[in-house]
Amino acid sequence: MIKIQIAKKADTRVLALLGRITWAESHGQYIDDKNSLLKYLDNNFSVSKIKQDINNPKNLFYIIYVDDLPVGYAKLIINAITESVASQNNCRLERIFIQNEFIPLKIGQQLLDFVEEKAKALQLDTMWLSVYIKNKRAIRFYERNEFKNVGELNFLVNEIAYENIVFSKKI
Repeated sequence: MIKIQIAKKADTRVLALLGRITWAESHGQYIDDKNSLLKYLDNNFSVSKIKQDINNPKNLFYIIYVDDLPVGYAKLIINAITESVASQNNCRLERIFIQNEFIPLKIGQQLLDFVEEKAKALQLDTMWLSVYIKNKRAIRFYERNEFKNVGELNFLVNEIAYENIVFSKKI
């Protein structure tokens, strides 16, 4: 059975571990220096960092479960500004990750549909995100879901810039 729930402060450790695992699975192969990868994971997916993020009211986390096992999550940031998106009433889908072994279940689509509905319920009009230019599977996923390429930005991993596409969608 699949269910999606809003993450609470009690879920901080689960989010930190899910974030660390899924980010390494989805992006680790693109980071040449594995020490740099570990440093990035330590800085961005520590329990204290996730606790700080979950306490920010602009950040909304959602965890997806398969048979009561947490296997992925999404993070929305309300009214996140980027020069590529004109709307001031938007949200950034900063993270949507599913553990690799659960990707064949197509639950990423369910999680995306869920967060889009949550964004609509908050009366937001645009969702945007960025994706690494070499992440072809993610690019196809967003294009299938009617996101449009509206620009680019550099995503920094320990001072090294990785070119990302900015996708946007009216919701």
